[in-house]
Amino acid sequence: MSQNWIEAIAADDVPQDDVVGVAVEGRDLAIYSFNGNVYVTDNICTHGHARLCDGFLEGHEIECPLHQGKFDIRNGKAMCSPLTQDLRTYPVKIEAGKVFIEM
Repeated sequence: MSQNWIEAIAADDVPQDDVVGVAVEGRDLAIYSFNGNVYVTDNICTHGHARLCDGFLEGHEIECPLHQGKFDIRNGKAMCSPLTQDLRTYPVKIEAGKVFIEM
C-alpha cells in the first residue's frame, strides 16, 4: 500500500496548544498542537454541523462549539454525550517545517 502524504500547512502556522481549520484535498480538517505534538481530525463534529476549529481545545480534548460534546484529538474518540460517533483522525508527520497528512 503506497502512502499518500499531502502538505497541509506550515508547522509555524499551527498555534501552540490551539486548533486551526484548513482545507486539504477537498476535506475540511482541524489541525491541533498540544504538548509539542500535532494531531489532525476531520473538522466537522459528528453530532451537529459545527466546525471544531471554532471550539475550545482543553488539553487533548476539543469541545464542539455547538453542543459542548468533546473529542480526544489523539484518537478521535467521542468523550461524552451528545456525541455517539468518533471523529476520523489522520497520521501526521512534520518535515522541513511543514505538516504533512496521510490521506
